[in-house]
Amino acid sequence: MNGFERFTRLLRADAHGVMDQLEERSLLLKQHLREAEVEVAHKRTRLEALDEERRQLAEQAQRWTARVTSLDEDVELALGGDDPELARFAVRQLLPRREALRELEARRAQLDEQYARLADCLEQQETQLASLGQRVRSELARSHREGPLAAAGIACDRSDVAATDEEVELELLRRRRPAQGGA
Repeated sequence: MNGFERFTRLLRADAHGVMDQLEERSLLLKQHLREAEVEVAHKRTRLEALDEERRQLAEQAQRWTARVTSLDEDVELALGGDDPELARFAVRQLLPRREALRELEARRAQLDEQYARLADCLEQQETQLASLGQRVRSELARSHREGPLAAAGIACDRSDVAATDEEVELELLRRRRPAQGGA
């Protein structure tokens, strides 16, 4: 195997390596974008679940508030009717429900706080995801538009490199020779 064949094989192998790196880079970009999209989707799902739980707790709190109000009225009625045993009975019913209602309200406040934090976080991540998606698409379009060698940092446009005087003279001699031979 002569030196020229070895050199061309080396160039081909180098080009294949560049192509592999480019494909790997674009795959990595796409994979990171997909992972970010999945994470945002999980947060959206969690936010929806929190919202549903908040809604259910609000309905339950409304029912319990009505029951506590009714028991309060029963206690007042029993006290007004001068029936201490009936008043005690109503108070025994009232106290645990009132405590449960406080716990329910505390849980609602906790969920409201979690919901607000998660909604803020999700909003920020959706903005970041949109930006990331745009950057990935532009990077993939740029690498596709400029070609694989340019994306790998190999300049294909050699207009910035000036030819030496000797290279110019050789090129002119090459071009003159066929013209002189045909005349």
